[in-house]
Amino acid sequence: MRRTFLKIVRYFRRPRVFDTTLVIVLSLPALFALVYLLPRGAMESVRGAAFYLAGMPFLLMRRARPRVTVALVTAIDVVSIATGTAFNSNVASSVALYSVGRYTAGRTTAITTAAVFAAYATAAEVIRQFTGGWVISLFSVGVPVGVGLIVRLRAELAERGRREAADAAVRAERRRIARELHDVVAHHITVINALVGGARATLPPGQEVTRNALESAEQTARQAMSEMRRLLDVLRADGGEGPDAATGVGADRLPSLIKEAKSAGLPASLTVTGEPVALPATVDHAVYRIVQEALTNTRKHATSARASVRLAYEDRAVEVEVVDDGLAVSGGTPGFGLGGMAERVALCGGQLSTGPRPEGGFRVHARIPLEATR
Repeated sequence: MRRTFLKIVRYFRRPRVFDTTLVIVLSLPALFALVYLLPRGAMESVRGAAFYLAGMPFLLMRRARPRVTVALVTAIDVVSIATGTAFNSNVASSVALYSVGRYTAGRTTAITTAAVFAAYATAAEVIRQFTGGWVISLFSVGVPVGVGLIVRLRAELAERGRREAADAAVRAERRRIARELHDVVAHHITVINALVGGARATLPPGQEVTRNALESAEQTARQAMSEMRRLLDVLRADGGEGPDAATGVGADRLPSLIKEAKSAGLPASLTVTGEPVALPATVDHAVYRIVQEALTNTRKHATSARASVRLAYEDRAVEVEVVDDGLAVSGGTPGFGLGGMAERVALCGGQLSTGPRPEGGFRVHARIPLEATR
């Protein structure tokens, strides 16, 4: 029984099936009204039901063409208001406006909403001369669009959460595989290499063929160890340098990152000390990502914050520090940002410290020794 019910629910959740069912259900009252009122000659009510039904078929394309749908439904409503049949929007226009908020974004949503509001307000105030009609129009247009926006944002956040959870699971599996490879394969290769070296050292003179074979085995073991270390770096770096190298981000992009933070409403500054040098790719990417994640966390988890970034080039190390003076916002959902920073810094052989500052705000500090990078 439960399985049958779930099948029915899944069937009606299909977009085409759901929209068709919605149109039929919303149209039934008007159809019954027409059947009941036509024989009795109540023509004004019949016109109202006809205008109501006229907009319903357009809802079938509300997902694929929300702007076209709302334009057609609004045109029908404006005619209905102008002829004195209705005062404002009806159910079909509310569904169409909801679809605009749900399936469009940004400037498109704003322009469409403003145009529809202007049409309803003009029809009510100017054509129908209904005082205060713009207030009703503002409410009848703004509420459905706002509900659609909220539903769309919640769906996007849920999808982003699922992607982050999946990415975190992939990263965890990569790290587990790296540990298994290190614990199992590296140990055995090291033992084999030691045994082969010991056997070669104890060979008596005149065993050149055997000695050459053992030397070749030693070289193969060392090469296998080197290749395995590179594989471990790839696994621990979530696919190696591919994603970061493709974006080309590094320390030289920090001024642009600071500018973007300012544009997003976060006052930020950058201080560079020491003589800038070309950093290894892994370190270069790590420096950029640390600053990027720290600024993102400041915007997300602090209010009234100002951030300062310090990049220091030393003889054998590079330091990066991001501090803010904002008030922490409680109740946020923990993310993977700090864990990702720690992974990047550990991959480079450096040290990362994060935590609240005694005087208020938050501090992220990383020191990466340049000679320890590969």
